[in-house]
Amino acid sequence: MANLRGGIEHASQWTLMWLRFKKHKLALISMYIVLGLYIMALFSEFLAPFDPEEALKSNGEIKAKAYHPPQPIHLFDDKGFNLHVQILKETVDPVSLKKTYVPDGDRKIELSFFVRGFEYNFLGLFKSDIHLFGAKEKGAVFYLFGSDRQGRDMFSRVIYGGRFTLSLGLIGVFLSVVLGLILGGISGYYGGKIDWFIQRLVEFIISLPTIPIWLAMAAVLPKDWPPHYQYMAVTVIISLIGWTQLARVVRGRLLAMRGEVFVIAAQLDGCSEARVIFRHMLPSLASHIIAAVTLAIPMMILAETSLSFLGLGLQPPAISWGVLLKEAQNIRSIAAAPWLFIPGAMVVIAVLALNFMGDGLRDAADPYTH
Repeated sequence: MANLRGGIEHASQWTLMWLRFKKHKLALISMYIVLGLYIMALFSEFLAPFDPEEALKSNGEIKAKAYHPPQPIHLFDDKGFNLHVQILKETVDPVSLKKTYVPDGDRKIELSFFVRGFEYNFLGLFKSDIHLFGAKEKGAVFYLFGSDRQGRDMFSRVIYGGRFTLSLGLIGVFLSVVLGLILGGISGYYGGKIDWFIQRLVEFIISLPTIPIWLAMAAVLPKDWPPHYQYMAVTVIISLIGWTQLARVVRGRLLAMRGEVFVIAAQLDGCSEARVIFRHMLPSLASHIIAAVTLAIPMMILAETSLSFLGLGLQPPAISWGVLLKEAQNIRSIAAAPWLFIPGAMVVIAVLALNFMGDGLRDAADPYTH
């Protein structure tokens, strides 16, 4: 941040934006939550204690426990500080035949940091088997967020799912912003027939019913595509629909800006039309674009979650929060394992944090008026 010893009147607009943003406490807290979520997504292999694709094994034997309830972490026991989870044993009600889990006496699984587990490629750079935390006893299994119907660890799957869902929001918004800036900039700068054509295209896309379009586009995707192909296809589908609002905003601002002195001066100086648009006009909208981006990412996340939940987006074995929510589509799953809604809670946290952060950026976008 710029040095303010010369007085607030000498501060740059970005510095004033940051000072204004810091006063918005909820937005500041939300920014840290968003950073934490994206760090979680970036280092998902390191943070996840178990392989999200496999039923957990103990001493080489599969001991998958379908719908095992969560085991909360305890910090202390009768010996003092001791990071551990209690072992739960399964009991069956003789009348209703309902399965329940109760503590198995004083038996516990002690946890430790930087333990060895399944092997993974760290950021695609090198192989490693070190994880942030795990069981001290090799082969011991535990379920912080419970397990799904195949006995897979929900905690690890939620962390991995965040990588797909959160990165899709970023990539989708990036593509939408590029389309919105280019088409909106051309429309607002040139006007005339070009503006008429682009605005009719925008109106046509806006008028299309979203769900049927998703259905049609998803129907043409081959079902045997690998997860990364599905991922890119869903990203492109969402981006092709999400650029129109930004294009309209950019177009309106550039139409109003065409007669400004600095634009005319750049034209008289011999600058190319592309340079006038992207070097002189669009940077003046940078703060508004940043606010628009932070408000658009939640919409992308919700779109991916909805598509995957309905079976139109990512499909197993891909892991996203929307794919994980498909496990909670029937009453039996909800009644037996309410923790299957945890991915939905993660979506709510991410969307709220991004929206609050976007509100703070929008309020701070023009600090000279406050």
